[in-house]
Amino acid sequence: MLPHVVAHVENVGTWLDRLAMRSPDRAALADSDRTRSFAELASRAARLAGWLGRAGIGRGDRVALLLGNRAAFVEAVFACARIGAIALPTNVRLAPPEIRHLFDDATPKLLLHEASLEERVEAACRLAASPPASRLAVGGEPDAYEAAIAGEAEAPPAAGVGAEEPMLLLYTSGTTGAPKGALLPHRKTLYNCLNASRYFELTAHDRVLVPLPLFHSFGLTIMTLPALHVGAFVRLERRFDAAATWARVESERTTLLGAVPTMFQALLEALEAASRKPDVSSLRFLFSAGAALSVDLIRAYQTRHGLLVKQGFGQTETSILCCLDAEDATRKAGSVGKPVFHADVRVVRRELLERAPDAWQDCAPGEPGEIVVRGPITMLGYWRRPDATAETLRDGGWLRTGDIATVDPEGFVTLVGRARDLYISGGENVYPAEVEAAYREHPDLAEIAVVGVPDARWGEVGHAYVVLRPGVALDEPALRGFGEERLARYKLPARFFALAELPRTVTGKVQKHLLVASPPARGGAGSRRG
Repeated sequence: MLPHVVAHVENVGTWLDRLAMRSPDRAALADSDRTRSFAELASRAARLAGWLGRAGIGRGDRVALLLGNRAAFVEAVFACARIGAIALPTNVRLAPPEIRHLFDDATPKLLLHEASLEERVEAACRLAASPPASRLAVGGEPDAYEAAIAGEAEAPPAAGVGAEEPMLLLYTSGTTGAPKGALLPHRKTLYNCLNASRYFELTAHDRVLVPLPLFHSFGLTIMTLPALHVGAFVRLERRFDAAATWARVESERTTLLGAVPTMFQALLEALEAASRKPDVSSLRFLFSAGAALSVDLIRAYQTRHGLLVKQGFGQTETSILCCLDAEDATRKAGSVGKPVFHADVRVVRRELLERAPDAWQDCAPGEPGEIVVRGPITMLGYWRRPDATAETLRDGGWLRTGDIATVDPEGFVTLVGRARDLYISGGENVYPAEVEAAYREHPDLAEIAVVGVPDARWGEVGHAYVVLRPGVALDEPALRGFGEERLARYKLPARFFALAELPRTVTGKVQKHLLVASPPARGGAGSRRG
């Protein structure tokens, strides 16, 4: 095994080999089924790599992962990296038409999927022009995945897989509404782990609890991979339950818990409602990202329960960009903190961004500008989207984030808006253009505009403003049912409002700020999640 480690130092797929060589019997990863040591995890990932190779998967091929939080997800990420294939994490909450888009855009050769999602997979494959040629179900009875790797030999790492080789394809969306795949190299994974490890002060003695989905960057690249990289223990939760999370913290002596603000609100409520307060003294701190935490929530954790809170900000294309330390959490409430160590982060004047980067100027303290970043944490580009790549990645390696922010005299960055028209609901990015595109297929709607508005529970939710066709009445249940067939539930608007017309500029662009400023009285509320 040692020659593999020495010869493939840039290949993330060899990390488990090194960890197993150093601490073979140390507990590495646990899910609802069992706990695996580093030696077991390394062997299973290498055997899966062997099975993938025999299934015809090679360098540059995409492998879609329609999986929940289970060990097989992590094994697949390392197995793909080992042989130079590209892992494609896929949200298990997507509807068949959304999965179809990923199939047709990324053209994965193989799909690893939850056995319980067989019906949805079949529907997506029927819709897709380029469905995966092969599929392997995980978690069934019997378990096809376990049978597949049981007798496999461990595959050596593929030759020549270096730092710039694509490793992950994570989909986000742009303002056009069509999801874009961010192509992330091995180099980005390494430096993101270094940034996270430095900020989290991770060691091999940490015990990290991950209730976040692995198909998102937060759960996978910010929590799980950095922890494994230093030899720490990772516990994956299949689903989030606030009371059960605290019970896990107590029983396993968890040292780090990451979640989004919506989850932290539920966790606080469960903690304070418990008849017997769990022992959470093992936690070094809590880490939140996805949206800003309220000052009241931070103070509740820090003053009433003695739990420190750190926060981070980033995006799929870059991972963590800025971090806010616990000692600044209330003093600099609303800030996303200061830039990470392994990146150059600037806030520059937007009117100069169409020029060459050497003409860009940093904003004065308090002056809004766009965040740009350069360094080893940036993506390679957008999958099969050269125009979008050229717009985002500029000369000199600078990446335009599309986020508008200010910097104060102490260097703290505060977000003030988004150039991209997205909002964050319960930690999930929602892109109005994507929702609008789905609803434009409805025969009763002449026009639609979706905006994000503040919400006490979810952070933000969508409000949809529609122009109905003549003779049609607003029917919210029918509109929700239409959306549920085409979109994940977190993307569905919380409310629908009927208007005679949408406010527009003279050039025909919808003035969404007017919709937010003066919402109409007509329309009703609906349950967004279930």
